[in-house]
Amino acid sequence: MELQNKKVLVCGMAKSGVAAALLLKKHGAFVTVQDAKTEDLLGEQPSMLKENDIALILGRNPEEEIAGFDMLVMSPGVPLDLPFVKKAYELGKEVIGETELGFLFTKSPFIGITGTNGKTTTTTLVGEIMKNAGRLAGTVGNIGTPLTECAEGTAPEDWFVAELSSFQLETIKTFRPRVSAVLNITPDHLNRHKTLENYILAKERVFENQTEEDFTVLNYNDPATRDMAKRTKAKVIFFSLDKELEEGIYSDEKSMYIRCLGFDEKVIDIDEMNIIGGHNVENAMAAIACGACAGVPLDIIRKTLREFVAVEHRIEFVKEVNGVKYYNDSKGTNPDASIKAVMAMKSPICLIAGGYDKGSDFAEWIETFAGRVKYVAVIGAVKEKICAELDKAGFTNYERADDFNEAMELCTKNAEKGDCVLLSPACASWDMFKSYEQRGEIFKDYVRGLEEK
Repeated sequence: MELQNKKVLVCGMAKSGVAAALLLKKHGAFVTVQDAKTEDLLGEQPSMLKENDIALILGRNPEEEIAGFDMLVMSPGVPLDLPFVKKAYELGKEVIGETELGFLFTKSPFIGITGTNGKTTTTTLVGEIMKNAGRLAGTVGNIGTPLTECAEGTAPEDWFVAELSSFQLETIKTFRPRVSAVLNITPDHLNRHKTLENYILAKERVFENQTEEDFTVLNYNDPATRDMAKRTKAKVIFFSLDKELEEGIYSDEKSMYIRCLGFDEKVIDIDEMNIIGGHNVENAMAAIACGACAGVPLDIIRKTLREFVAVEHRIEFVKEVNGVKYYNDSKGTNPDASIKAVMAMKSPICLIAGGYDKGSDFAEWIETFAGRVKYVAVIGAVKEKICAELDKAGFTNYERADDFNEAMELCTKNAEKGDCVLLSPACASWDMFKSYEQRGEIFKDYVRGLEEK
């Protein structure tokens, strides 16, 4: 991509926006970074960008200036239906995302992983597989490290493993992973995508540029992802939690097997792994498929599966206090993710639930409480919506908490020996916290401070 003297507007000053701006500047572009937040809310980034001779537009949207830019680079958190972005499209400006920009600056092959839930665990696990094989260029994307931060200077024989959100996939053009994976689809981010159909279309863009030489890994048990096999040109590798496949990766109650890519054998017994729950068996099977598609020997994949521990904030065991086990699932930011956490627990649950409403339906989530969840402390902006659904379902053992600390105290008070306390809110964190990570860290700090009686 020729960037010399090109006028580029980077929209959004989070990590991906800053990384994109610095890469653009390095290659001779005239760069401006825009953010709707004012400078006092943006920490050290504004001063750092100024030091690199990068212009700023802060505290507003840049509708008046759009005509003066050649290209827009969108951070994932910036919606494409904002008036200034629509105007850019109308004026024929090039609009791409940070992921697409980074892809243009590297010759390394990609494994691109998306889906509603399990992306971070699967991406981290695949990253460990590639690292153990000596073939990892970087684990990037929605997992925390912007691709534009490390795109340059990597070897063609090494692989990037990218966690890709629907927001990132909205703004690709040429991005082509050698291996793509869509783990599952449940309604999420409908406040941005408006319809489930739009959300699915965004997700399946992960394979839109793939060819017959590439691979697409899909969940056979999910009707939405199974149907995607009709729309990818790549070789499809299915995985299934409970169906023996003639070709693909599958499991029974005890083990996981591979029957594709020249293999027909058991990979590993499920109880050899350190991660719990059926959803993590699915994540592991997707990782097996991705690693095998990239040519990693099965012995390395097996070793990695045995050594891998839970991703932070995803059904993460924190501590046992007074016979009660505490689990941090702050990354359970939608009902389907929280369902998986609830189903993974082996003892009665005192649950912390609620937060920012992304337009989710909580009815199916609450249906899973029967025989599993004994008490719920409800928090956040969506509190009354969840309470109404609990009443509708006839679940009465819940309380409204005024804040997060009270919710943690209520669950500890209601938990008995042999129970577990689970933070799995089924909601985003943005009404009370900067991120789900901050929410999870506060929970862990609270648990670590509990004393034995």
